[in-house]
Amino acid sequence: MQSRNGRLCRHGGGAESPVEYHEGQPGQASAAVGAAGQTRFDDPWYDAPASGWGELDGTGAPAFVAPSAGRGDGDRTGGAADIYLEVQRSAAFQEVRSRYRRFVVPGVAVFFTWYVSYVVTATAAPGLMARPVTGAVNVAMLAGLGQFLTTFLFTWAYMRHARLRRDRAALELRWDTQELARGARGGER
Repeated sequence: MQSRNGRLCRHGGGAESPVEYHEGQPGQASAAVGAAGQTRFDDPWYDAPASGWGELDGTGAPAFVAPSAGRGDGDRTGGAADIYLEVQRSAAFQEVRSRYRRFVVPGVAVFFTWYVSYVVTATAAPGLMARPVTGAVNVAMLAGLGQFLTTFLFTWAYMRHARLRRDRAALELRWDTQELARGARGGER
């Protein structure tokens, strides 16, 4: 039977909360249970100890931690970590990262240099910064407003660069990764 939010209810209307769902079943507290009553091994918390990692079992030896169940069944090869490592090593991912670095590293260097030169000039040459430009506006005020202006310009340029040179490739990588992950899980959603 399904509840109003689409989750399966036990025994015609039992608990809908995952905590209540697991607490009432002895021996099934750490594994997710599917609709057919079989243990699912794609639960990310399945192989994590309930009270913490690296605890002692009372004899002074480390407590036994069950091996990861996701790796043990024969019909699955690899896991999510393998998929993400494969994507990270791909040429498409490296291209997206290099496009990112080619914009960000010089941009941050220019902006940081501009900021440090403003601060150093303000402390080392107060006479220069106090020089009036027009009326009550001096060099320090123009340079300070220039800091705000360059912040907005850098943000605009970053967003434009991302939209034109990285977003489409990153979206394709995301779709490819989701397809690989879906295939590794056996086509389940």
